Amino acid sequence: MEMEGSTREQETAAAAPRPPALPWTVRLQIFGLVAATDIAQRADGTVNRFVFSLADRQARASARPDKFGVRSADVDVDASRGLWALVFSPSEAALPLPVVVYFHGGGFALLSAASAPYDAMCRRLCRELGAVVHRYPAAYDDGVDVLRHLGGSPVAGGVPVDLSRCFLAGDSAGGNIIHHVAQRWTAASGSGSSEPVRIAGLVLLQPYFGGEERTAAEQRLEGVAPVVNARRSDWSWWAFLPEGADRNHPAAHVTGEAGPEAELAEAFPPAMVVVGGLDPLQDWQRRYAAMLRRRGMAVWVVEFPEAIHTFYVFPELADAGKVVKEMKAFMDEH
Repeated sequence: MEMEGSTREQETAAAAPRPPALPWTVRLQIFGLVAATDIAQRADGTVNRFVFSLADRQARASARPDKFGVRSADVDVDASRGLWALVFSPSEAALPLPVVVYFHGGGFALLSAASAPYDAMCRRLCRELGAVVHRYPAAYDDGVDVLRHLGGSPVAGGVPVDLSRCFLAGDSAGGNIIHHVAQRWTAASGSGSSEPVRIAGLVLLQPYFGGEERTAAEQRLEGVAPVVNARRSDWSWWAFLPEGADRNHPAAHVTGEAGPEAELAEAFPPAMVVVGGLDPLQDWQRRYAAMLRRRGMAVWVVEFPEAIHTFYVFPELADAGKVVKEMKAFMDEH
């Protein structure tokens, strides 16, 4: 049973915060990434790429299948502006496969398409979802361009794909991006567009929405939850949003409390929203799901009470395997 709005937020505010119990391997990875993030974020809204690269391990594309039969390839979307994607596909497929276009997190400014944790995660999704996975760390305009490129290049490594079963998936900032990409794509498709790509569903893993308000969960988990805190979050929004905008800008605040709700086309796809009980952003994610319901959209909310932000990139955590099964069930239904 799901609880929405202020009732759920009041409950999270009343609960006593406690640090998450994590394996030492996960704690070590989080410590290294968070330390590099804090050092790399400059006061002027830019990033020291060299410093952050020390903690951002990179993986190479490989045409040779790995031990699970998944291979990868770099694909140029628009070489003139450095827009590219990584495509993960099984070594063979008898029937056309669905496509998952994955947008990674990183506060809109950090990590890359080649970051090792996301390489491993996309390989796992390709293997367990039975899909061809396109991954690209782009903002909204680039995300739409990636879908257009996909429509003109439907074959990945010789594996047939079904463009009528295209799912957008994204975590954290990537979850924010896929909402806006889907919003733009479905608005255009309703005006006579002949694009072959049909977005069948959205998978938003702890999407990164926000506003000027500090929600109950943000206050309760400040200094307790790893990865996300108020300072890092404020910096990310400040670096990403237009100059002079605050966190109530429509790119960040999409749930309607600080302004008009997002305009959604009738073709806006069903959405699966994943929420973690130890994620400071959880109240925004529940409000997002509630907004979609008010607009008559189909929504799955999947909650993991002990999950931290970015839990899905750590295979050591049991919930990381469970969320892939939930994604598979959502894709099968839609």
